[in-house]
Amino acid sequence: MMRKLMRKLMISVLLAAACAPVLAVDAPAVEKLDGGACSLTPAPRQKDYPWMSRVKWQQFYDEDVAVADKGGVDLLFVGDSITEMWNQEIFQRTFGGWRTANFGIGGDHTGNLLWRLQNGHAEKLHPKAVVLTIGVNNFGFCDATPEQAYKGVKAVVEQLRKIYPEARILLNAVLPYGQFTHSPQRVKVVELNRMVAGLNDGQHVFYQDYGLFFLQPNGDISAEVMGDFLHPSAKGYQIWADAMLPAVRKLMD
Repeated sequence: MMRKLMRKLMISVLLAAACAPVLAVDAPAVEKLDGGACSLTPAPRQKDYPWMSRVKWQQFYDEDVAVADKGGVDLLFVGDSITEMWNQEIFQRTFGGWRTANFGIGGDHTGNLLWRLQNGHAEKLHPKAVVLTIGVNNFGFCDATPEQAYKGVKAVVEQLRKIYPEARILLNAVLPYGQFTHSPQRVKVVELNRMVAGLNDGQHVFYQDYGLFFLQPNGDISAEVMGDFLHPSAKGYQIWADAMLPAVRKLMD
């Protein structure tokens, strides 16, 4: 698929954007959105990146609209590139027993996902469970603070609850990124996840943090698990799938 062909280029550019204090992909003349507005304002992809043009983003979005129009989805994954890039063999082996759809699009922050949920016919689906992973790009593409990113994640959860009132939401913590345990990126993620954990209500929203499964004993990330220290490798996705499957089974019962 087109998404697979773009994977290697996307990984390298997303890592640079997420780890840099200023977005390297931004042209100097382009004014960046305020982190709060970017996190909370529903908007489609508005900029071209080397790894994905707006035309490509629109094609991915249109594919998801077609899936929503067709219906018949019991388990829905939504998010950014970490959701989009699931190793397909592992994904099918782990979750293929259910009627599953993947609505991840690389580079999306919470404002982008809000727009897709509001405009992409997502309300036509009636999933039993939704697996949500979103928020890391609010740091790299919105320059958001953890609190601003949290408000965006909270808005996405509220939107999912609105369109899927009967569904159970598996709310994933943002996975750790950055190679070393004391990197600035890790500090932001820890603070974001601390706030996101409060969205767990034990009835419709179930927060899970699988981050420790990706870490070495000293807290660093191995390239064997995350080749770019942001996106899981095939081994990383297997670790995540094994850790997540019991929770998914419980929500799908």
